[in-house]
Amino acid sequence: MHPVTERADVIDDEGYRLNVGIILANRRKHVLWARRSGMNAWQFPQGGIRPNETPEEAMYRELREEVGLEPGDVDVIGCTRGWLSYRLPERLIRHGRLPLCIGQKQVWYMLRLTSDESRVRLDRADPPEFDAWRWVYYWRPLREVVAFKRGVYRRALRELAPLVLKPRPCRRPSAAVSEQ
Repeated sequence: MHPVTERADVIDDEGYRLNVGIILANRRKHVLWARRSGMNAWQFPQGGIRPNETPEEAMYRELREEVGLEPGDVDVIGCTRGWLSYRLPERLIRHGRLPLCIGQKQVWYMLRLTSDESRVRLDRADPPEFDAWRWVYYWRPLREVVAFKRGVYRRALRELAPLVLKPRPCRRPSAAVSEQ
């Protein structure tokens, strides 16, 4: 069987696999952080875009497959303005597979969990992508994600932060402060 039909990935002319990334926030402004099955590697849910699938359709499919959530469990509160990409380290590039994939090109979505967190399930895919998850401080993934993804995580988190980490209004003092 031809490798393209086996994988059903969409790889652009530059060798980047089209992909979506998902940042899921709770009401406390923490984000869902998941551990890859059988590894000590933590990341946000993400996955490839299939032929004839929009990025939003891919996002909902990956959300269901990787963390068991349905569209009614979340609100989409935004996405990156464009594609964010990263290159794979040379040791991870599968040179024997065509088309050659040198990295990922992603649209990142910011979601807010609207249902109870008990709805998160990691057993929807076979085999499961993740074997554990937790809520973490918004910026923590930058310290824990594998080094080659750090730049794209930084760009996505920075761009989408205002949607979650809204600045608090400054309260005006009730009385004027006099100079002494």
